[in-house]
Amino acid sequence: MNAILLLAAILFILMTLVGGKKGARSFFAIFLNFGVIIFVLFFMNDPNINPIIVTLIACAFIGCINLFFINEVNIKTITAFLSSLITTGVLIGFIVIIAEKAMIQGFGEEEIEELSIFSLYIGVDFVKVAASVIIMSTISAITDAAMAISSPMREIHYHHPDISRKELFQAGISIGKDILGTSTNTLFFAFFGAYLALLIWFKDLSYSAGEIINSKIFSGEMITIFCAGIGVTMVIPVTSWITALYLVKRGNTADTAE
Repeated sequence: MNAILLLAAILFILMTLVGGKKGARSFFAIFLNFGVIIFVLFFMNDPNINPIIVTLIACAFIGCINLFFINEVNIKTITAFLSSLITTGVLIGFIVIIAEKAMIQGFGEEEIEELSIFSLYIGVDFVKVAASVIIMSTISAITDAAMAISSPMREIHYHHPDISRKELFQAGISIGKDILGTSTNTLFFAFFGAYLALLIWFKDLSYSAGEIINSKIFSGEMITIFCAGIGVTMVIPVTSWITALYLVKRGNTADTAE
């Protein structure tokens, strides 16, 4: 516990020194997002409530926290929020179908031994829970990419107010190309970092490549990574188009706030 408090204090000090008030808000946003996740867990236990609906509401709150609470309400955050909502809305149906067809719901056989003493008849639709997990894992990457595009586009328009909508859109796409590779690779290595012990276990048990790929845990995480990557890729043109449309429409009256 002391180590956790020490690391939290170091993180808060560094974020405040580097980011000022915005850095401090970013630190407290971590706990607000944690509270939203706890909220989701409580309501997912109710069999009468659709987990996907709860997750979508939670994603809207997470988007508001990560964008409006940290960066305040301005052109950058509004366009990033709208782009995130549109992209997530398009992905929902695809994610639900993939979660159902891939049969990644529930627990893998690597986990079931520890849970064998408990009753698994808890009245929860694990297909929807699996889809909710993917959606929740995807929204943060989408929001991050949307903000990473809308912010420099606003700066470009501020310093070049006569830029055309097409040129600004192309600038957004160019920015998106730069962050696309790093964003998707971050998702990929986050999985391998979190599940490195599992991969070592697969090796010690002499799992074949086919057994690893078809493992429920491995395939579930890879599907999550691919869905998040698809979301990040889709949000680039969506954010570029919405931001270019809004900024050029407003002309020189565009927001000058940070």
